[in-house]
Amino acid sequence: MNFETLHPLAQTLGTALGQRGWRLTAAESCTGGLVCAAITSVAGSSGWFERGFVTYSNAAKTELLGVDAALFPQVGAVSPEVAAAMASGALQRAGANLAVAITGIAGPDGGSADKPVGTVWFGLAQHAGGQTACQTRRMRFDGDRAAVRLQAADYALRWALQAVGSADWT
Repeated sequence: MNFETLHPLAQTLGTALGQRGWRLTAAESCTGGLVCAAITSVAGSSGWFERGFVTYSNAAKTELLGVDAALFPQVGAVSPEVAAAMASGALQRAGANLAVAITGIAGPDGGSADKPVGTVWFGLAQHAGGQTACQTRRMRFDGDRAAVRLQAADYALRWALQAVGSADWT
């Protein structure tokens, strides 16, 4: 897998979003903007991509996305609670229909027994039909830092595509 493999996936996601008249936002930590880069590599993405947030530090997650600072000492930045708060905050601040969030440990350092290198939490928040829903998922990816980041970006795009394709996502 390399960055170029994300382009067709982002293109397919854009087509699906366009068909629904939806706009997407992304909040990224360990991927550092890979999702946004893949999306903006698609001509015409301004029609369905609202904005991206690269919130690598905890302070950025709090300032830009409204993640409660008390969560970090309680559950850590790599947690379902923070992933959900990132997705919900991005959705609210961007006024989009769908938000994807990524927070994880790409390595080579930073892992622990509970959260080894390659652990990534994803959040997906959707606003449709007057209701907002948020889900989280945990994945564990193998490989070096670059591989973990690419796999996480790929997963986020695929999950967003799945959500757009589902009429009854919640």
